[in-house]
Amino acid sequence: MTGAISQPTEAPHPRFLVAVLAFCGVVVAVMQTLVVPLLPHVPALTGATPTAASWLVTITLLTGAVCTPVLGRVGDMYGKRRVLLASLAVLVAGSVLCAVSSHIGVLITGRALQGAALAVVPLGISIMRDELQPDRVLPSVALMSSTLGIGAAVGLPVAALVVEHYDWHTMFWASAGLGLLDIVLVLLCVPESPLRSRGRFDALGALGLSAALVCLLLAVTQGGDWGWTSAGTLGLPVLAVVIGLLWGRYELRASTPMVDLRVSARPAVLLTNIAALLIGFAFYANSLSTAQMVQEPTSTGYGLGASIVVSGLCLLPGGLTMVALSPVSARISAVHGPRTTLALASAILAVGYVVRFFTSHQLWTIILGATVVAAGTAIAYSALPALVMSAVPVGETGAANGLNTLMRSVGQAFCSAAVAAVLANVTFEAGGRTAPTLHAYLLVFLIAGGAAVLALAVTLCLPRQRRRSAGETEPDRTLAQEGA
Repeated sequence: MTGAISQPTEAPHPRFLVAVLAFCGVVVAVMQTLVVPLLPHVPALTGATPTAASWLVTITLLTGAVCTPVLGRVGDMYGKRRVLLASLAVLVAGSVLCAVSSHIGVLITGRALQGAALAVVPLGISIMRDELQPDRVLPSVALMSSTLGIGAAVGLPVAALVVEHYDWHTMFWASAGLGLLDIVLVLLCVPESPLRSRGRFDALGALGLSAALVCLLLAVTQGGDWGWTSAGTLGLPVLAVVIGLLWGRYELRASTPMVDLRVSARPAVLLTNIAALLIGFAFYANSLSTAQMVQEPTSTGYGLGASIVVSGLCLLPGGLTMVALSPVSARISAVHGPRTTLALASAILAVGYVVRFFTSHQLWTIILGATVVAAGTAIAYSALPALVMSAVPVGETGAANGLNTLMRSVGQAFCSAAVAAVLANVTFEAGGRTAPTLHAYLLVFLIAGGAAVLALAVTLCLPRQRRRSAGETEPDRTLAQEGA
């Protein structure tokens, strides 16, 4: 590449490219929630303890958090398609491991590999920015970003059906097959982008970021089992802060840092990432509470005694709504700017939790509230990458979107811990068992709605930008970067 700016070139088959990348995103998102309906049965199926079984979810969160920004940066430097294919290959390997074994250690290893594939989403967004014409970028990126929510909504009922009617290994064989299909489709329809970032990969920066994230997320996800006042739960966040400060000092001095902190500290980027964390929190509370609430026995006075399959199907209308609204979100962003879109999304999320707070007594009203929350999530997830891309150089798109996806995952981790703490502590005796009270679920809705309101406040603090296509770059920075 020379010092001249390389304009994005239209892919040979842009519609196929978008469809293939979006399908990859859905498959990866399904993997994140695949084992949720299986968790209550894992101890009996594998002989593992409930604590060990919980690692089937925790480990995907950890590896996804670590690998998403790291692989985004690797893709910027060495080829996004190449790293995308490697991520899908890792997903297939993890799926096969889970499919051939019932040993909890092997299952956790396989789930760790599946979690690493979360980097597919920011890599796909970066490829779209590089390969599509500017007028196609916003709607395509909106769809790709929404696959995280779409896959989660679709994956729960499908996994529940498999658990209820088939051998549980079947869902892992199916995920391996879908991963292989993804690899073939990417090879056929997705070109390698010629755009590259210069310099060496910052291995020490990647290690420092990974260590800080693991310390923080371990404390958040395992605090309930370890005890919130235990040495590990209290000490790991402190260690995360210490590592983070040392890492930040090193990154500011590195010639080609893992994360460009100067760019990340810009209000447009920093506030967008804070909003992503809050949106991730608000979105995940919907998934966690809905499935459990409708399964509560009727003896609680509010539970519906629904099956695993029915509880999963309650989230399906929300998933379909997310598919329908991603182009609408892109249109709003194109006309009014992604800042306005994200503010609208945050408001819809808050309204969704108001609906949930006052109407959690019948199945149809529960589905209605969950769908409103999903609508807000779809619009928000579609707007976030547009905000990121408008604020960073084209050569840092993968790393920047990886960091934004990471912030959503961190928000989900904090949400999981908060929901678990509320539902475990605000309880009563019903039908000979301890169950969360209705007020526990209402408190969850109140907290999640508060997170949405905070996201709205953060969004309104974002600087107004000249509306431009997401395919445009910052000429001065891009020139400097490519000429380095």
